[in-house]
Amino acid sequence: MRIIISGGGTGGHIYPALTIARAIQKQIPDAEFLYVGTKDGLEADIVPKEGLPFATVNIQGFKRSLTPENLLRGARAFGGVMKAMGIVRRFRPDVAVGTGGYVCGPILLASSLVGIPTLIQEQNVMPGVTNRLLARFVSCIAMGTKESAEHFPKGKRIFTGNPVREEVLRARRDEGQELFGLDPASKTVLVSGGSRGARSINRAMIGVLAHYAGKQGVQFLHVTGKAGYDDTMERLRQAGVNPDKAGNLFVRPYLYNMPQALACADVAVFRAGAIGIAELTARGVPSILVPYPFAAANHQEMNARAIVSGGAARMILDKELTAERLLSVLAELLSEDAKLKRMAQAAKRLGRPKAADKIASRVIRLAKGNTALVAVNDQ
Repeated sequence: MRIIISGGGTGGHIYPALTIARAIQKQIPDAEFLYVGTKDGLEADIVPKEGLPFATVNIQGFKRSLTPENLLRGARAFGGVMKAMGIVRRFRPDVAVGTGGYVCGPILLASSLVGIPTLIQEQNVMPGVTNRLLARFVSCIAMGTKESAEHFPKGKRIFTGNPVREEVLRARRDEGQELFGLDPASKTVLVSGGSRGARSINRAMIGVLAHYAGKQGVQFLHVTGKAGYDDTMERLRQAGVNPDKAGNLFVRPYLYNMPQALACADVAVFRAGAIGIAELTARGVPSILVPYPFAAANHQEMNARAIVSGGAARMILDKELTAERLLSVLAELLSEDAKLKRMAQAAKRLGRPKAADKIASRVIRLAKGNTALVAVNDQ
């Protein structure tokens, strides 16, 4: 079985693609893959390290206003489709899979035009432009959330949940506590604004960390992002806080062991990216979500609202985020064990730890020529 996988630009597109590929390999060990991305995207660095063959097309997203630059990008898009057609004809896949990003457009369109079954995986409540356009051509749409159903044709959509890395599901709480030097008897708050960090979260956390420094029963693992680490440490110094001496504050620029961090978290302060939420719910971690305000079509706020309505999270809009507001919500959750437990149970109910396996099974069925779909509320 030969499979093209495409997803690029951000980790939120790349890691789900890799997770789906690994899930397919579990079912079809001799499957052959070709990952298609862009030469300048993160995928150009990440995918070869994962051992998958890698090819590129040259394409950029369009600006939202009419500009001369869009004409150039339009020409590149046409060229990208032509190159994608060549890649598809040479590799001759049995199925093509896209997980988002502009690079998916040419590959899935080219595959559809030559009669190859195609699947897109949409992570967000509000689909991106590329996936909304591709929905007209592809064979199947695997939705990460039920709320996105209204944006896709009924005959193509299935609800699977978002793929979660095996490492996240396997990680153990005791291993995470030992790895990070955490106290097993204390509640752990995991704070992260994503791989690049979030300045608004980092700055709001200064007052929170100052309040809890040295206090018993709670500890913080705060991941600032590499770009925000020095600023955060300087602001903590100005606030009279020394994390090394506090004993319960662990401030890091980046974590290479996020699965272990999730395993020992009792509550998390996160952005509202779809894959981050999928990992939190798969682990049953209650959260305070601060949606990135400039996400396309405000999709992070919509993601957050879906989790809040399910009882698994609280939301603070970025424009409303202050140390006082964050401290108030955290104090409420940390002091009410019953409420935290209910939120953890709600998160577990929302979690879809088998999503990658469900998507892999659908991809394999498409490759074998079985295009019959299940209902939108498939569990």
